[in-house]
Amino acid sequence: MKKATVDLFTRIFKTLEPPPDLTISEWADRFRRLSGEAASKGGAWDTDTAPYQREIMDAISDDSIRKVVVMSAAQIGKTDAFLLNTIGYYIHYDACPIMLMQPTLSLAETFSKDRLMPMVRDTPVLRGRISDKARTSGNTIFKKSFPGGRITMTGANSPTELRSRPIRILLADEIDAYPATAGNDGDPLVLGAKRLTTFWNRKEVYVSTPTVKGVSRIEVEYENSTQEEWNVPCPSCGEYQPLTWGQIKFDRDEAGEVTGVSHVCKHCGVISTEYEWKEQFINGKYVAKHPERKVRGFHLNSLASTLTPLGWKQIVKDFLVADEERKKGNVELYKAWTNTELGETWEEEGHQIEASVLMKRRQKYNCEVPEDVVVLTAGVDTQDDRFEAEVVGWGVGYESWGIRYAKIYGDLKLPEVWEKLDEFLQQTFEKKDGTMMKIKCVCMDSGGHFHNEVYKFCKARYHRGIFAIRGKGGADVPYVPRPTKNNRVKAYLFTLGVDTGKSLMFQRLVIDEEGPGYCHFPREEEKGYDKDYFKGLTAEKMVLHYKKGRPVFEWELKQKGMRNEPLDCRNYAQAAVAISGVTLKEKKGRKEKAQESGQEKAGGQQAAVRKRRKRGQRSGGI
Repeated sequence: MKKATVDLFTRIFKTLEPPPDLTISEWADRFRRLSGEAASKGGAWDTDTAPYQREIMDAISDDSIRKVVVMSAAQIGKTDAFLLNTIGYYIHYDACPIMLMQPTLSLAETFSKDRLMPMVRDTPVLRGRISDKARTSGNTIFKKSFPGGRITMTGANSPTELRSRPIRILLADEIDAYPATAGNDGDPLVLGAKRLTTFWNRKEVYVSTPTVKGVSRIEVEYENSTQEEWNVPCPSCGEYQPLTWGQIKFDRDEAGEVTGVSHVCKHCGVISTEYEWKEQFINGKYVAKHPERKVRGFHLNSLASTLTPLGWKQIVKDFLVADEERKKGNVELYKAWTNTELGETWEEEGHQIEASVLMKRRQKYNCEVPEDVVVLTAGVDTQDDRFEAEVVGWGVGYESWGIRYAKIYGDLKLPEVWEKLDEFLQQTFEKKDGTMMKIKCVCMDSGGHFHNEVYKFCKARYHRGIFAIRGKGGADVPYVPRPTKNNRVKAYLFTLGVDTGKSLMFQRLVIDEEGPGYCHFPREEEKGYDKDYFKGLTAEKMVLHYKKGRPVFEWELKQKGMRNEPLDCRNYAQAAVAISGVTLKEKKGRKEKAQESGQEKAGGQQAAVRKRRKRGQRSGGI
């Protein structure tokens, strides 16, 4: 072999040989250059700015550890620290085949273009190892070759790539968003892990923000790991502890603005500011609940992050907004806040409520429509021998009042029963002050044997806001998507995510204090709210099932043979509010402005302030 060739191979192997003491965090501090504006200013990576990342990166570079799991909040820098730095380290110092798995192929493409290649471009020691100019079989958007190895970027929904060549490093990002199966091939994480078996020093890194308890992949992985929490010493007594939401204290001024946020030491009880706690981060450490386990698992919430743009104050502000929505029966913001800020799973409560509880809630309106009602909507369920329909009144904050529940019997093959339904939907309802209200929007079930008839009925009454709907199950189905005209009649058709609607409805049904989200029902017999109605309204429950090995929540009847038409009608009437476009959010600026000035104005303005009422008391008006 020629001396020049020998020298070339010697230089390559010396370059690729990892120094015995070099870890990923040390590599990042020494070689990594930041992208964007920081790169133009010569900005370099510095683990001192986020010391909680250091031990996780070093665990990934430890050959004795086969798997590292990170369950975290959204703002802790996990993509940069645990994925990009790991990729850069192995490209530069320990070349090998790597796979990065994203939930979808499109996200893998985005990662390649927007994250990986900017890092390679801005980091001098990587720039010459991967070329983004030439398009060859070894250098595409999804595959990048470098001396001694390659990196493949794929989606968890791509079975072809998951069952191909062997890899040594598997980096799985946001695994809670992965599909249950990659095509028909099975769990994508299992498929990816099988490709690691030929390497003694293989590595799996699973990173994700958690989702729903019992369904979350990252939660399962974390519970079978060392379960390590980031701990920092108290600025006062020096005792180590994790930063938890339960220890957070915050102050608000008269206008309701957050003015100060602090954390109470669980050992000495001293209250210290965010700045005082974060000064101690340099001395922070991870404390393992199960140090004997081989899988390293780490948990981080956003309180421990130095990368949250506005710090703890913004976290508290987001909590207050989410908590206010939760009180109205809409838990989606609170659920997202729990996942993305606390880095914790959301536990579905099932929203169970008994028919007898709702029966006791009935009250006499002494009018057709209570004064707080802003808009009327209706839901119609179509059966072979009848229609069942409910008219619902909606007020500020989605407080609701049952107005009328009716069953219209007849042979749906005959026009008479359709005429009766039309008359029911055309009627007006009167408030105590004489104001007459019409139904603003109607959602009518088009399932069953009379779908074409429903389409014709709705198309002819489009100008009255009467729309055909079809229910579709599944927690990932949007509640009210855009309508289509994919039917013979070319009528507008909404495919409702009925499971999402049921969850929202039951969240409101369990509210027991009058005000936003609370559900009222009339006592007058002629209005149709009898024992059978409430049995039907509460006929279903949320149950956890396993499909293809994945846990999923589904709604099903409590008992076989139970009728659930009242549940469907209320669900459709609820969807009709969204379709109508009427805004039912609480108005701001009245009470808040009075608080800012320190004065409560009397008379009409005071009566206009929306107040939360105790159950059983009459409304004071909007």
